[in-house]
Amino acid sequence: MRVTKLQRHHIETRIRAAMDRLLRGDLPPGGRCDVKTLATAAAVTRNSLYTTYRHLKDEFEARRQQQHKAGIITDPAQGRITRLKTDNAALRERLANRDKTIAELIAFRTTAISRLAAQHDEILRLRQQITDHGNVRVMHPRPDNGRSVPTRPSSAKPTPATVDEGPR
Repeated sequence: MRVTKLQRHHIETRIRAAMDRLLRGDLPPGGRCDVKTLATAAAVTRNSLYTTYRHLKDEFEARRQQQHKAGIITDPAQGRITRLKTDNAALRERLANRDKTIAELIAFRTTAISRLAAQHDEILRLRQQITDHGNVRVMHPRPDNGRSVPTRPSSAKPTPATVDEGPR
């Protein structure tokens, strides 16, 4: 069936309107920003977009490519994919950092346990050495209970309380 010029103009107007809606991000439920959804939104067949209205299909793809290069993502699925890829990379980095931290903590634990075991062995050796030789002496405290008695230098002047003033 032949399409008149007026019908062709109306169809092209519908395709352009659908193209603008899709590129703005106004997608139908379950739809994507692609030629299939464009054909469905404009109520034309995909075949007619690839044959009769190829110039509009090419225009749509070129505009979509320009938006993609500019960082404008109109397709929510593409936006989700981009966001999930970013999240995935961040999670992989966190996981690698955690693995590194866990490895460092395991090495620290091993070192700490080795040191504690060596210290325990040394304590047991010293205790055994003390009991084997029997040369343990009890240290008696010093007569001044371990404190040193301060001495006054000979050049110091006596305080008034210690000066003997003689009989009164």
